[in-house]
Amino acid sequence: MPVARPEPQEPRVIAHVDMDCFYVQVEQRRNPELRGQPTAVVQYNDWKGGGLIAVSYEARKFGVKRSMRGDEAKMVCPSINLVQVPVARDKADLNVYRSAGSEVVAILSTKGKCERASIDEVYLDLTDAAKEMLLESPPELLELIFEEATKSNILGLPSVIFVLHDLIVVSLQFDMNVTNRASYVQDVINREDSVRAWLCRADADYQDKLLSCGAIIVAQLRVKVLEETQFTCSAGIAHNKMLAKLVSGMHKPAQQTVVPSSAVQDFLVSLPIKKMKQLGGKLGSSLQDDLGVNTVGDLLSFTEDKLQEYYGVNTGTWLWKIARGISGEEVEDRLLPKSHGCGKTFPGPKALKNNASKNKSDSIKKFPSKSCPLRYGTVKIQEDAMKLFESGLHDFLGSQNTKWSITSLSVSASKIFDIPIGTSSILRYIKGPNSTVSPANLDCSSLPEDPSLGNKLYIAPNHEEHCEPSLSEKEDYGNNSPESSSEPNKAEEHKAAQYVDRKKFNTAGSNSASSSTWMFNVEDIDPAVVEELPPEIQREIHGWIRPPKQSSSKTRGSTISSYFQPAKRSG
Repeated sequence: MPVARPEPQEPRVIAHVDMDCFYVQVEQRRNPELRGQPTAVVQYNDWKGGGLIAVSYEARKFGVKRSMRGDEAKMVCPSINLVQVPVARDKADLNVYRSAGSEVVAILSTKGKCERASIDEVYLDLTDAAKEMLLESPPELLELIFEEATKSNILGLPSVIFVLHDLIVVSLQFDMNVTNRASYVQDVINREDSVRAWLCRADADYQDKLLSCGAIIVAQLRVKVLEETQFTCSAGIAHNKMLAKLVSGMHKPAQQTVVPSSAVQDFLVSLPIKKMKQLGGKLGSSLQDDLGVNTVGDLLSFTEDKLQEYYGVNTGTWLWKIARGISGEEVEDRLLPKSHGCGKTFPGPKALKNNASKNKSDSIKKFPSKSCPLRYGTVKIQEDAMKLFESGLHDFLGSQNTKWSITSLSVSASKIFDIPIGTSSILRYIKGPNSTVSPANLDCSSLPEDPSLGNKLYIAPNHEEHCEPSLSEKEDYGNNSPESSSEPNKAEEHKAAQYVDRKKFNTAGSNSASSSTWMFNVEDIDPAVVEELPPEIQREIHGWIRPPKQSSSKTRGSTISSYFQPAKRSG
């Protein structure tokens, strides 16, 4: 359930940048002959012409929609070009689109905090950039306003306005006496001039001045994206993420929309409740069914206490705030996506079915959705996926031997985050720049064998720092001076240093620099996981692992005489 976030102390400038039918644009850049032509990108699955995942604006004029399949689109628009997404390993390969999206992100992130929401959409926090612009070159003092910014759509700005001699902008209201104001009117100006006048108001409040600067910055970024990548994008500019997202698609393609604080209430009052983020599912349906709320304006009739009574303190407060355009959600500084996923559909006759069943299927009952965290490694993922399927099938069938079919399978990795600053790769602890011994060239067969250790492999980490043995280790393995130590003794000391008491191994890694060794069980290594690693890491791992040896019958701690053959008695 959604939770209300604390509101910022100062006004912010947030933009939501959304690429225009992005997959089509990427294909048009790869094949310029498609520009200006009705085009759609279809899934790799060619059933009925493939499912449309992106439709150009030229094709939309003919009535082509993304919910269609290729064959249906051709019936509506015979001249449409259907481009299939690249395929790798019998699956759609979206890398070309991800890479193109990264080009756009690299440009947008130069002006502020950037949150990559998906392949083709980005949130920007431009507050600092807008403040800097307002301080150094406020719009009202600029002789020329960036041309693209004058094409902005300003919510609440009338289509016709009048400019007075002192540059104060006055909007025409239906109850105004235009005749009485005629003496103050110098000219009736067009839409772009009216936007320019709004951006350059000297009497605007601080919030609107910041928003004006934000509109100019976003316009500059959009033009730069077009020049450097050939992609057009649309954007919404507001004081929070929620509003910026809501308006970014209002005027597509290649346009931007600005939401002043004064226009928020009028904008939201007639907005369908299902259009709001996080209200498109069960919570939105509950508002409609239980409270009769169909628009955001309907939500205004409920007090915060009443909403808390129905949906709890946190969600109730969140509902009360969003109805008033209030949102404290911050832009996360993240250039990488939070999750990656892929799926495979089995539509129509390709659905996976239980053909052995003879009973009639229940048209109402659906196969349940199941999910769980997956272990890493091909074999483990297959095992976990099979358990999910068996659990879902059990819930679906119950005691009835009903027909079933699977139309979609998917897997995703979520909660992905950047590596924290200062974090080193584990390879740094295995192969340091000053090390002379690494697991890759460690001769494991030369290590002394101990039956009590089982099939465990002990590796001495290499650090840039010099690690001194503890006092107990010196007592156990001798404290010979360099002058008195022979080369064989040094070799024995080195072998002995490969082992450490399990209690001294810090699994949290906080004191790894001071630990002399670490260990793992060879049997815990999944071969399938190793095969998926880069070749250079595979070689290192194979260098660590040695086949388990037969347990020796000798008992550790025996006297030195036990290592020598008994002398043969002479006859």
